[in-house]
Amino acid sequence: MGKKKQTKSRAKNAKSSTNAPAVTMVSENRKARHQYEILDSLECGIVLMGSEVKAMREGKLSLDEAYIRFQRDELWLIGADISHYFNAGMWNHDPRRPRKLLVHQRELNSFGLKAKQRGLTLVPLRVYFNRRGIAKCVMALAKGKQLHDKRQTIKERDTQRGLQRAMRRR
Repeated sequence: MGKKKQTKSRAKNAKSSTNAPAVTMVSENRKARHQYEILDSLECGIVLMGSEVKAMREGKLSLDEAYIRFQRDELWLIGADISHYFNAGMWNHDPRRPRKLLVHQRELNSFGLKAKQRGLTLVPLRVYFNRRGIAKCVMALAKGKQLHDKRQTIKERDTQRGLQRAMRRR
């Protein structure tokens, strides 16, 4: 009996010591950083169906037109497109259905109140699977940029690149 207990504990230690990837990136909303000025960000969970999780593991998620809405004291991810999972058959999901986001009540209150202010919006930045295999969404409280703000950001980025090149040559 003693040997069985030792082998079980060794198996547990072997499992925990394996080098699992920290996060598995599913999708990133790159346009959000260009179109919005990010004020604050928050990580939250997502309520998903089984076929949605399997499709996301294949990388079939698009956040291009997605946004987050505060409705009835809940946060909803709207406009995110998770394509159909091929092997789900008739139990497949609706690709563009609203998905509930899971946050703590105090975070919900602070972000919800800020999102109701004029000119501010909630935008998903990226979706990934954490170390435990749970789907997470990083959302941001953002303010829309005007055209001149976008030009200023591009100008600053170009000058930083030029400075970095000059420093490398030196």
